[in-house]
Amino acid sequence: MRYVYLAIFFIVVLSVSILGFRGSLSTRTPLEVFPDMDHQAKYKPQAQSSFFADGRADRPRPAGTVAFGRTSDVPDARFLKADSALYEGKDSTGAWLTKFPSAVTVDAKFLERGQDRFVIYCAPCHGAVGDGNGITKQYGMGATPTFHDERLRKIAEGEIFNTITHGKATMLSYADKLSAEDRWAVIAYVRALQRAAHATVADVPPGNKSELGIK
Repeated sequence: MRYVYLAIFFIVVLSVSILGFRGSLSTRTPLEVFPDMDHQAKYKPQAQSSFFADGRADRPRPAGTVAFGRTSDVPDARFLKADSALYEGKDSTGAWLTKFPSAVTVDAKFLERGQDRFVIYCAPCHGAVGDGNGITKQYGMGATPTFHDERLRKIAEGEIFNTITHGKATMLSYADKLSAEDRWAVIAYVRALQRAAHATVADVPPGNKSELGIK
């Protein structure tokens, strides 16, 4: 039995010697059984390098280089975000766009996408029909405007895009949640809500007037 105790004592001492006391600090490199390529020869940002004459690991871009897309030899406007209409809501003169950019096609599928994004990100504050009576109003947020206000009915599409992108007043930016295309889809759906709330008989196509009992 004595040898059993001695063996256990030896194992404990050996384990503590190899692994150290739990929670103790050590300046030695930790024991890594499986390093998994964690330590590789590489340069870190702004590090020094004896290979280059200027001693810098970071290399300047060659003169005249521009950013390119990943699959084409032609500069990718989407990658560069060079389309000011699509990504800024402005025309070539820098004025707010008063229409939808040519890069998007406003159709039923586009409106459905806009409705989907609107319900997720906009309806909680602006309400399901854009009247400013979202669920947040029940919790004290009473400054949410209605999209059916005359000012917002006449506001340029580009300015709405800018507000979604950068935020305004108590509204934060949604650029991290909605892509540029999705922002335009939301705007298209907002315009549909505005049109529906202020529509007249004249807006009903002749072929559908009978469905409303209109001759």
